[in-house]
Amino acid sequence: MAKYKLKTHKGTQKRINITGSGKYVKRKGHQSHLRRKKPKSTKRMYGDEFPLSEADKGRMKRLLPYGV
Repeated sequence: MAKYKLKTHKGTQKRINITGSGKYVKRKGHQSHLRRKKPKSTKRMYGDEFPLSEADKGRMKRLLPYGV
């Protein structure tokens, strides 16, 4: 008998990207809310993508089983 298909976690799929080398990267949160009072260095940081820690890699494999 065939195994069950695993479901992708849609919230994670929208927030996490997988690079060509297999790293998980994400953007910072709180980008648009109350942006005027935030420092320029913080606002510049919002355009960048940051790698997730290696400790989270196992959880991401479970949430994104097919590397979406």
